[in-house]
Amino acid sequence: MSVAAAATMDPGQIVGWRLHLGAGDGGNDRDGSKGDTGTITRTKPKTKKPSLYRVLLLNDDYTPMEFVVLILQDVFNKTREDAMRIMLHVHQKGVGECGIYPFEVAETKVTRVMDTARKNQHPLQCVMEKQ
Repeated sequence: MSVAAAATMDPGQIVGWRLHLGAGDGGNDRDGSKGDTGTITRTKPKTKKPSLYRVLLLNDDYTPMEFVVLILQDVFNKTREDAMRIMLHVHQKGVGECGIYPFEVAETKVTRVMDTARKNQHPLQCVMEKQ
């Protein structure tokens, strides 16, 4: 491939090409010295870590504690002991953290909690906030 053709390509397609920097016949520059060679490399784009979101349960006076424990076990994969601890924290403090997730995962978990609560006619509230 010629240098002119390589210049019109996407830099990502040129990885590893050897480029002759000299001009003229036989690899000699105009002044008679040999031309140098170099390697064209592509720099990797820096990826940014996704923002994380805290999923929080809010206390109410009507949702049974056992239902909250079941939600924590089913939606958030908590052990019975962890679910009991979080449920009691929500009950005593008014709010409790269920986990920290990337946006899409947090959004899905909040939706699952809210849908399950509504189907079971409980006013349980679940929200997410950026960490």
